[in-house]
Amino acid sequence: MVAAFDRLSASPAGTPADDGRGVTIAVDAMGGDHGPAEVVPGALDHARSHPHDRVILVGDEPTVHRLAGDLPSNVSIVHASEVVGMDEHEPALALREKKDSSILVATDLVRRHEAEAVVTAGHTGAGMAAAVLRLGRLPGVDRPALAVQLVTDAGHLVLLDIGANPDSSPENLAQYARMGAIFSERVLGVASPRVALLSIGEEKGKGDLRIQQATELLDLTDLNFVGNVEGKDLTKHQADVVVTDAVAGNVVIKFFEGLSGYIFDLFRAEFSRSLRGRIAYLLLRPGLGRIREVFDYERVGGSPLLGVRGTVIITHGRARRRMIGYGLAVAATMVRTRVPDLIAEALRPTAGAGAARDGTLTPDAVESAP
Repeated sequence: MVAAFDRLSASPAGTPADDGRGVTIAVDAMGGDHGPAEVVPGALDHARSHPHDRVILVGDEPTVHRLAGDLPSNVSIVHASEVVGMDEHEPALALREKKDSSILVATDLVRRHEAEAVVTAGHTGAGMAAAVLRLGRLPGVDRPALAVQLVTDAGHLVLLDIGANPDSSPENLAQYARMGAIFSERVLGVASPRVALLSIGEEKGKGDLRIQQATELLDLTDLNFVGNVEGKDLTKHQADVVVTDAVAGNVVIKFFEGLSGYIFDLFRAEFSRSLRGRIAYLLLRPGLGRIREVFDYERVGGSPLLGVRGTVIITHGRARRRMIGYGLAVAATMVRTRVPDLIAEALRPTAGAGAARDGTLTPDAVESAP
């Protein structure tokens, strides 16, 4: 076990190394609750503000053309005749039946090196399955992990896994820690990010056997491992990367989303209750605006699927134009800062450790996706 994880000590040095080059991003234009009506304008926003990047809109060509109008010179369309719906209960089966679906066609562009990243607001399970089945895992990666940024007043905290693996092993958690630290350092610019395990107590090693064994593994690395954090400590930003399994991670992120909406609903109800409340709102409006910015999850752009051969961003199903644009920006930064390459370098197996297991995905992982 020590031999398997001492390579996690190979930490990328320095702050993000953005090479400044243009990148090519394939966009699933048909995915999401709002479909191309929001995805296409959001992708065009990125293309216009980043003229060195190339954007490929993948979807029903007549529909995309109608919404896009005159295309900028750095935007093109690739036709896909099918869509994996947001209500599909078996995404792996849907991909097998819909071989010309927009998410598969977009992912295949990355597989053929015609694009360097794919962005989708579509079915999370289908996006993950397409990435693993079409692109494969990086050498040495047992299971990819879906990460998300939580916005706090001290910056962005990376939480993973939030949807890919409901039954993660201690070794999986240790790999998530390495991948999350690379993303935090290279994309978010956090020098020597603090890494913690999400558990039921803050004392190091406290928790179930899996947490205890993951603690032992992480202690063997030169990651800036600070032990455990509890759920109540996430907003205090006691770590920059927090590692857990998909079940707990998904519960946490959805609780955060629900809580922020609940708080602002309470404010709205209170301020509209009386004339005094409306006057109070006018006085407090600047401060409330700043608080709203802290809870603005659209700015994070989406969730990177770390550990696959290529850059994959799965943004929120409810994403509108603004969040789609941010999602493309995150994808471009991941490509330019070589996040997949750095993960491969950190987790590459030694000779004799066995061949990389590419292109397999367990049914429970696909079906459990949010």
